[in-house]
This record gives sequence, C-alpha cells and structure tokens, in this order.
Amino acid sequence: MYELAGLLSGTSSPAQAAVLVPLITRESGLQVLLTRRTDALRQHAGQVSFPGGRIEPSDLDVVAAALREAGEEVGLHSSSAHALGYLDPLATITGFRVVPVVAAVDADFIAVPDPSEVSDVFEVPLDWLMHGDNLQHVDIEFGGRPSRVLEYRRAPSAPTQRIWGATASILFNLRQRLEQSA
Repeated sequence: MYELAGLLSGTSSPAQAAVLVPLITRESGLQVLLTRRTDALRQHAGQVSFPGGRIEPSDLDVVAAALREAGEEVGLHSSSAHALGYLDPLATITGFRVVPVVAAVDADFIAVPDPSEVSDVFEVPLDWLMHGDNLQHVDIEFGGRPSRVLEYRRAPSAPTQRIWGATASILFNLRQRLEQSA
C-alpha cells in the first residue's frame, strides 16, 4: 500500500511481531481496545498501538505471542480472548513484520495496564473506526524521506489520542475485511 523501498535496511530481515486486535462488546456497542505506549520505551514510545510485540522462541504460534503480549501489557488472560482470525501481515518502516490477530474479548474484561509499557488503555467504537470519513492520509518525513501514512481523525471517545501509522493501517485492513464479508 505504501512505499517502503529505501526505508527498511536491505541487510537485515524484519523482526517478527504479533499484535492483538481486541474487540469487546460493551453496552454502547462493539469497541476496539487500544493502548498508548509509555514515553520511556525504546521502540514506538508514546504511540497508540495494539497490545503486542516480538514473537519469542517460546511462543507456540502467532496467536500465543499476541495473547502473551496482551497479558503482559494490559492483564488480559488468554481464557478471556477468543481468536477470530488474522489480518494481513504488515511491514513497518521501523523494521518489524507484524501479524495482527483479531480476537473477541469477554465483555467483563477490565484492562490493568503495566505502567512500564503502557501509559493509557482506551476503547474506540468499531463503527466510528469503520467510517471512511474518519480516516485520512498524512504526509510525514522518515529517515530524511517523505512518506504518506494513514491517520484517524481524533475519536470523540479518545480525543487526545493520535491513531496513525501501523495501527491505522491495521484498522483499515480490518475495515476492508469486514466490507468484503458484508
């Protein structure tokens, strides 16, 4: 979708990562759980993201990696999440190959963020994220080169959070999949 040539190092392979795209049914409707990473992290500090991270050798598979990371970051027990499927793998400009795992999360789940990794946990209505008018293209510069990324307009449920880049691309891919199945 976006031009990555010249942005990734040609000498190394991307780090393998998995993220959980948690969908939670609330009284107000289906919500997507997102986190804001702490400012002290080495990678993607302060950014809005899904719970997730590198796939470890001890992880049985991608789902296990995504659930492990969600457990570490927001206190989600694997028994409270039910994997529904995968979205398209995404190569990031920071050198990761991310596999998004979509999961239904029990309605009574209450996030308990790990303050060493997550500064905030919030939910955005899936209906709002799926509305095309809420998504825009933004020009940025990365590595001295102009690039174009996706960014959501500020969600009424989370007006201080900037949902952009890889997270916005994953949500756009979710929208595409849902539109295809409708």
